[in-house]
Parts: sequence; C-alpha cells; structure tokens
Amino acid sequence: MTTPVTIIGAGLGGLMLARVLHVHGIPATVHEAEPSPSARTQGGLLDIREYNGQRALEAAGLTGEFRELVLEGRQAMRLLDRDGRLLLDVPDDGTGGNPEVQRGELRRMLLDSLPAGTVHWGHKVDGVRALGDGRHEVAFADGTTVTTSLLVGADGAWSRVRSLVSGAMPEYTGISFIETHLFDGDTRHPVSAETVGGGAMMVLEPGKGILAHRERGGNLHTWVMLARPQEWFDGIDFTDPAAASARIAGEFDGWAPRLTALVTDGETAPVLRHIHTLPVEHRWHRTPGVTLLGDAAHLAAPNGEGANSALYDGAELGRAIAARSGDVETALTEYEQAMFARSIAANSEAADLYLMLGEGTPHTLISSFT
Repeated sequence: MTTPVTIIGAGLGGLMLARVLHVHGIPATVHEAEPSPSARTQGGLLDIREYNGQRALEAAGLTGEFRELVLEGRQAMRLLDRDGRLLLDVPDDGTGGNPEVQRGELRRMLLDSLPAGTVHWGHKVDGVRALGDGRHEVAFADGTTVTTSLLVGADGAWSRVRSLVSGAMPEYTGISFIETHLFDGDTRHPVSAETVGGGAMMVLEPGKGILAHRERGGNLHTWVMLARPQEWFDGIDFTDPAAASARIAGEFDGWAPRLTALVTDGETAPVLRHIHTLPVEHRWHRTPGVTLLGDAAHLAAPNGEGANSALYDGAELGRAIAARSGDVETALTEYEQAMFARSIAANSEAADLYLMLGEGTPHTLISSFT
C-alpha cells in the first residue's frame, strides 16, 4: 500500500500534524505501536504555553476544545524543605497564560478531531528503508508494510525513523524519575493533598527531589527525582511495588513523613523513567521524503518545552506542507531549518534538571523566581 503522508507515532506531535493536514484537506495515516488509545497512562499535567503550544492548537482549530480541558488554579507552585516548611509560594496569577491540562485528555481531544481510521493501532515499526526518489518502506512487527512518499518520525526518544537521517542516539543524563499516584487525595490522603497544595509542589536537595502535581479530581501525581547511575536502579526489584517504593523512600531518610508518604502510600506500582537527551544542537542534512518532529528530533530533559515543542512542530510542518502543495522538499527544508533554530534556542535557555538538582538547590531555583 502506498500513502502520501505516513506518520509514525500517535503522540501529541504526530496527532497535531495529522490534524493540521486534515484541516487543509490533506490525508495522512498515523501508525502507533500501542494496541489502543488506553493502553497506558499518558503522563501528568502540561502547561500549554502561549508562544508555541497554544499557537499550534489555534492552527488546528481546537482552541475552544482545549479551553474546556484547562484545570483552573494549577499554575500555583510551592517549594518546601525536607521538614515540610514553606520556602516559596507562587500563587496562580489567574491570567491563564500557561494553562495546565492533563496530557491524556489533550491527546484524546486530538484523536477525536481526526477522521475515523486515521490512526492504525498495534503497528510497531520493525524496520524502515529508503527506496529511492524520496520514497520509503516501513515494515511492521505484524508482517505488514507500507510505502510512502513522505515519512514523518513522530516516534519519540527511541525513534526508528531517525536512523534514516541521523546516527545520533539518546544519552542518559544521570537523572531518573520514579512515578507514583495517589487517587482522590482530598478524601483519602488529606495530609498529602494539603502538602501538595493547589498546583505543583517541589522539595529539592542536591542530587534528589520530590515533585508532585494536583490533577483532576484531587488526584496527586508524584515524581521522585534521583541523580544516580542507571546501574544503581538495577538493584531495585520494580516487580515488587512495595519493596521498590520502600527502597526509593529510603533515599529520603530524615525527610518529613508527609513528604515520603507521597511515595510509600502510592496506589500504583512505581514506574522508573531514565531521562535521556539528544545533543542540544542535533540536526541533519536534508534527506528526501523523510523528516522528524518532537522528541525524535530534539529530545531534551523535562523543562516544560517538550510537549509544547512537539505540538508546534506538528502544526508548523502541517502548515508548511499545505503552503507548498506539490513541492514537499521545499516545505521540509523550510520546516527543518526553522525547527533546528527553534529547538536549540528552547533547550539552551530553558531551566532544567541540573538547576533543580544541582549543588546550589533550592536557592538557585528560588532566586529565579525573585
């Protein structure tokens, strides 16, 4: 089967691209390894920024639907010390400039905006190869293949499509996250709910920290951050949730129990996420018929830009293809050159994990707010 635009990956960036193409009357297919939209949880809160994420949603004609997903008051942030004492309290300013939404709800909104059958679930990429003249073949694990005249890798950190344009591979940052949840916090975990407050809460020391968000329904989403070698985590049996949670909480010995309870009382098995990045200045030479967006192109440590950049990449690529109808290579060239400059600037200037967990924390972070 030959298709004009084939997108690998049904994350936010790939779906945004498909949506903007649809708005302009250009058909596309999206192939996703996961078996269904609900195959796994989709991460936590995202602050959708005015200068990129919100502009992408406007290009997609989805601003109204997006506004219905916004969780009011979640832009509040508090910083505590290990004893639970308040060091910094930044209230939600009420302007809604960077409104918070849940990633899973945003993804569902994008899926619902596409024609039925656009996304092909359960299509894990097994291999990709160039056929010449800008055409590519994608082979899937189920034995099927697709041939396309435009292949877009929106397939994240470990992109299979990236090998067609670049030999770069993600490298471990030295920092890992462990993710847990408490549900219905106000009723079932009132001390934890009060500790987290109305938006985000952080407790930071050099090399480690706890970050938590209040999500819809009072659910509390927690990430433990530890600067440790990957091998250190190999000694933890994550198939035993209680033992794993206790081992992780042990790294915070001496911290207030109401802080460590965010880990030890977790109602979901702790999920380990090693944080990897691509080089900040990652780029490639124009390769006919293929390009990348989002983490596949410019994977960075969490800094508030990742999801927004992916949305904006998808929208800008879609608009470039529509504007250069019949001249895809010019569209890809213009998109890539702008994307390279944009992503380098965003990932060079944004606050990052090294500021949060470095030797000067939490005072370096406090000074950035004052």
